[in-house]
Amino acid sequence: MLPKIDKRKIVCGWVLCCSLFVIAQENYPQETFQSPMDIPLILAGTFGELRSNHFHAGIDIKTQQRQGLPIYAIGDGSVTRIKIAHWGYGKVLYVAHPNGYTSVYGHLQKFAPEIEAYIKKVQYQKRSYQVEVFPDLGEVTVKKGQVIAYSGNTGGSSGPHLHFEIRSSISEKPTNPLLYGFEVRDATNPVLEEVYAYPLSKNARVNQSTDKVELNFKRQKDGTFLADKVSALGTIGFGFKGFDRQDLAANKNGIYSVQLSVNGKIYTDYDFETFSFAESRYINTLIDYEHFGAYRQRIQQCFKTPGNRLGIYNTLYNDGKINIQEGMSYSVTLLLRDLGGNETKIIIPVEGKNEPVKIEKEEEKTDEYLVAKKNNNYDLGAATVYFPANTFYKDFYIDLKKGTDTITIHNSRVPAHRNFTLTFDVSKYSKEERKQLFIARLDKDLDANYASTYKRGNTFTTRTRNLGTYTLAKDTIPPTIRPKNFKEKQWLNNYSYLSLRISDDLSGVKSYSATLNGDWILMEYEPKTRTLTYNFDDKILDKTQCELQVTVSDNVGNTTIYKSTFYRK
Repeated sequence: MLPKIDKRKIVCGWVLCCSLFVIAQENYPQETFQSPMDIPLILAGTFGELRSNHFHAGIDIKTQQRQGLPIYAIGDGSVTRIKIAHWGYGKVLYVAHPNGYTSVYGHLQKFAPEIEAYIKKVQYQKRSYQVEVFPDLGEVTVKKGQVIAYSGNTGGSSGPHLHFEIRSSISEKPTNPLLYGFEVRDATNPVLEEVYAYPLSKNARVNQSTDKVELNFKRQKDGTFLADKVSALGTIGFGFKGFDRQDLAANKNGIYSVQLSVNGKIYTDYDFETFSFAESRYINTLIDYEHFGAYRQRIQQCFKTPGNRLGIYNTLYNDGKINIQEGMSYSVTLLLRDLGGNETKIIIPVEGKNEPVKIEKEEEKTDEYLVAKKNNNYDLGAATVYFPANTFYKDFYIDLKKGTDTITIHNSRVPAHRNFTLTFDVSKYSKEERKQLFIARLDKDLDANYASTYKRGNTFTTRTRNLGTYTLAKDTIPPTIRPKNFKEKQWLNNYSYLSLRISDDLSGVKSYSATLNGDWILMEYEPKTRTLTYNFDDKILDKTQCELQVTVSDNVGNTTIYKSTFYRK
């Protein structure tokens, strides 16, 4: 397991050279690894950044809006994992190094020739584009500075970049790559956008409100911020919305370190040096999820809420909650830091006052009160829903709407930590009708989105973490297949690849396959552009007249077969 940094043992060496900050720390090698790219490291995303249901496990390195830039092994090592998937990291490579670390390179366009040949052999053996292999230690070795891949935009990437991680080879915990001496220019302070105060105990109030209150603040001459005086009583907490920004990039990245102190005493101190993948989903307890569900904005809470099992805290006094007494004055300081030594500070004066409440927090009450630590099962007419114990982080009034075909399970302002089970009764439909039916979640525009549907007898079941409205939808239309860069009976001597567009507008594409002159060929699928691509280098053609057949099926079994003839010498 990687050691936690002892802050007293940090080699305090913030060195400014051409606006370049490097943090030297005893616990992480500083000169062992080289950069994974030979261009300046400009970040589109930082380690620990708040993402949907998880913390970002690496850094995202900009690739100048291009694909195909060389990616280098940061040190000698052995490839221990290669994975190719439609989503997630796309094409990703894992390299274990002798010093106990593993480097990870994601969203790749392709691998270096030797590794590409290795994985394509596996793909042809399994007849699948999506594969995952774990080569034996020493089977596929690389040297420091060797080109191992080329940058791309595969998987869940929203634009060309390299996702880069460094993990412990033993615990597999990721650590912040910027702790290893990689040079990223950063002379920019974190940005504080909004600050909130939360009444947390039964009779607590802030500025005469029992609901959270946004605070006004102004910049002072010394660069710090000062909030308007807060009147409060009872147990309260604070939260903020903000981001960090490195030099040469406009991206709103994550903040490395957060510290909250009261009258000089540290109540909350956490940073993103490392975290465990097992706890990443608890991000939903770090942020104000109700606010996120309503406005898609992430407020980081500087206090610990029920269900929060995060291990990122260095200091946590009274769960970061402040007990405000009448007649007492408090000076609350919120300090945001990045790894370049830049910081942003706000001081919040708080006065303990017993003032009458003018704004009451509205609590939505329903007929059903869900106790999170218990199993919960509900009959919704057309369907039943089962929540295992600890599906949710806390107890709440759950809003359920029954229906004959469509049911609603609460709303998006409550996060589910575990999968729950939704089961529809389909006994009123014939066996033929059931073949084209599936469980769908309706979005805000009431468009049906396929939910993985398990069919057994008179029931359809899906397991999900998404609350919302569900229905039974019918898909009778098969997928479409259209050629993109060639035509029927065309000569393709100067072509290096074939490209087709496949799509299914309802239940979605489930599977695809292709043959050339009767032999299976590897088609690379890019779901973001709905494109299938075949590279002619993969297989030697021994016929001038080539017969291509592509088969695509959707999630309910509708199938389309496309056939075409082309010529090539």
